[in-house]
Amino acid sequence: MKTRIVLALLIVVAAVAAYGGTVLATSQRGITSTVFAIGQFHEIDAKTLSSKWQARVDTKGESDVWMLENRIAPGGSFGWHSHPGPSFVVVKTGALTLYRADDPSCTGEVVEAGSGFVDNGGDIHLVRNEGSVETVVYVMSLVPRGAARRIDEAQPSNCAVQ
Repeated sequence: MKTRIVLALLIVVAAVAAYGGTVLATSQRGITSTVFAIGQFHEIDAKTLSSKWQARVDTKGESDVWMLENRIAPGGSFGWHSHPGPSFVVVKTGALTLYRADDPSCTGEVVEAGSGFVDNGGDIHLVRNEGSVETVVYVMSLVPRGAARRIDEAQPSNCAVQ
């Protein structure tokens, strides 16, 4: 009898946790994504050094590199999310507004066509199209092999934006 009660309680707790996680996550809307390619890489050790510029990418373990296009309708939003590795985002047309959970004032940063930003990975953020035309962005993401590229996150308490 005790075993049945404990089992029933465990099922209820699991159901509440699953429901709560769904409720807390913010959903994306108005987004059309096209994956161009996913490439698998062994460890990466790439560097370029010159007197005026330098770059370095150094991974430990295998990685997946994602190349995709996102089309964001006016009013569209990715919802609050993060990524397990860095993403390079280039705005081709339109503009988007980027909100970061670690910004105490949750002030949006407008990123216009011809510009971009780098998400370092682990950064909880939301991207929205607050304009009146479709925004097209290209993204290159580097993540651990087999990892989900996107992780849904709960809306931060310091930001009312969805």
